Amino acid sequence: MRSIGTRPIVPKGPVVQENLGKAVASRTYQDLIKTPYDEELFTYLATGHLVLNDLSTEKLLGAPAVYKSYSVSPDKRFLLVESIDKPYSYLVPANGFPYTVAIMDMTGAVVNQLVKNPSAEGAPIGFDDVVTFPRDHEWRADEPSTVIYTQALDKGLGRTKVEFRDAVYAVNPLTKMAPRELFKTKRRFSNVIWGDKNNALVYENMFADRKLRVNRYNPSTGAMDSLFERSSNDAYSDIGTPFTKRNEFGRPVMVLLNGKELILRSQGSSPEGDLPFIQTMDINTGAKKMLWRCQAPYYETVVSAIDPEKLIFVTSRESLNEPPNYYIRDVKKKALIGTPITSFGTPYKALEGVQKQKVTYKRGDGVDLTGDLYLPKGFDPTKDKPLPVFIWAYPREYKSAADAAQVRGSKYMFPRISWGSPIFWVTQGFAILDNAEMPIVGEGNKEPNDNFIPQLYLNAHAAIQKLAQMGVGDSNRVAVGGHSYGAFMTANLLAHTKLFKAGIARSGAYNRTLTPFGFQAEERTYWQAPDVYFNMSPFSFANKIKTPILLTHGELDNNSGTFPIQSERLYNAIKGHGGTVRYVQFPYESHGYSGKENVLHMLWEMDSWLKTYLK
Repeated sequence: MRSIGTRPIVPKGPVVQENLGKAVASRTYQDLIKTPYDEELFTYLATGHLVLNDLSTEKLLGAPAVYKSYSVSPDKRFLLVESIDKPYSYLVPANGFPYTVAIMDMTGAVVNQLVKNPSAEGAPIGFDDVVTFPRDHEWRADEPSTVIYTQALDKGLGRTKVEFRDAVYAVNPLTKMAPRELFKTKRRFSNVIWGDKNNALVYENMFADRKLRVNRYNPSTGAMDSLFERSSNDAYSDIGTPFTKRNEFGRPVMVLLNGKELILRSQGSSPEGDLPFIQTMDINTGAKKMLWRCQAPYYETVVSAIDPEKLIFVTSRESLNEPPNYYIRDVKKKALIGTPITSFGTPYKALEGVQKQKVTYKRGDGVDLTGDLYLPKGFDPTKDKPLPVFIWAYPREYKSAADAAQVRGSKYMFPRISWGSPIFWVTQGFAILDNAEMPIVGEGNKEPNDNFIPQLYLNAHAAIQKLAQMGVGDSNRVAVGGHSYGAFMTANLLAHTKLFKAGIARSGAYNRTLTPFGFQAEERTYWQAPDVYFNMSPFSFANKIKTPILLTHGELDNNSGTFPIQSERLYNAIKGHGGTVRYVQFPYESHGYSGKENVLHMLWEMDSWLKTYLK
């Protein structure tokens, strides 16, 4: 492979992009190719050569290429390869560049070029929209060497009214016959789990109505019938995902007890919190039978199957005071087998004795909310004064108030911390409300974001009042914080309410005109809903942010929409209006932070901020 020189000090000329009257909208991406040198550098760094290694010898396959992906056929005779072509795009990331899909044999020779797909520039950008060309090529798990792929039937436009949205086709690598249609879906095709010659499960969903459907598909006859349907926001009705086993090709296919019963594992969301379970479901009738469910005061979830047909599984089991350890569970005997596989002790000695509970409360319009409350060791609300409070949250959108009110998470899980956790401060005398629910609901024809700010207020006010009523939180000493969209939430709460004494916003986006073609769960563009974009941007109200706010950001944040300039501009806007603000940019960090020095500095910044303005 040839070498590449250093970046030219003087450009060879201008970088020119043009559009000749074609609508080419795109999301806000970072780290894109920007110059001819970037193109050259990308080719140099991304070019690879496939190698067949049998642990004794190596053989080069085909020619070097910029490979997007490759996979071996179930019978190990062929390779399905996707290779990126030129010209590269300056508007979309590498996964949107032109690419060729081909089947190679094990000598590296191309036996069937399936398609040459164009750039994804100009593809529709709605959440239910897809490209118009063949997509998602993969090997079929239950046959030796059949490729399946998906093709949109609605021109890729999810809002188009059609009977069928997608069709899934099959291709044999050794024939030049036209692709064979397997089935069509009325919603966007999502996934297929293969089984025996008469049974497979086909998944389809749509974002617009938050609906998903599971279908029973008969590969022999082509018949397909709906087996189960629910709202994707309705966790309570989730039946679970099927257990699989390895077939003769070593590929996962679904298990059917007695030739007809799926074995399903679910997170088990319920009004009591998550209580994972295993159940069967008759693939013909839909009849369900519960085999096992986690029992309080433990949180136990299935990790993997040792023998799904004999109903023997590996589980992870924990409680509020016992860290997670692995066990073997015999579901038929309804018992754990032998001693735990592992014997992990608590990894957080400083958190021993910390009190944790899941609290429930209502916001002003009646929507039920929950949060994970942590209190310092030995704290007694009947004797001790209310504590300063740190609320950590992340807003989520719903199309149903009932779905938004569902309990998420488990009251029996052992406390966990990560680099970005707010739980550290329970050791410093704070009451911590982690995972505080911040639902944004838009029912019927209304979009959730049409009423974003008022609902944020209702959520935050309800949480503060709940902790005050419990006697654990001082409602006059409350801080709020969040990461990414949680940072966006934090800045909005400080701009529009007087509920807090301080805020911490990490790696957020604050000016929605910089993400004009949609953000988070907002499909409308800036030009379609300018008032929504303006009113949801805390940057628009930076003159009202007088509550002290700490802004942090990774210098190399590559998350779509959260350019570091978002924090830089908000900092300058608040500063320009006399607000109290501090901006910390961490070198070499992306959207999340991983460098030890940066994480420790971040913790110091947050600790200093909380103690300065709440204590």
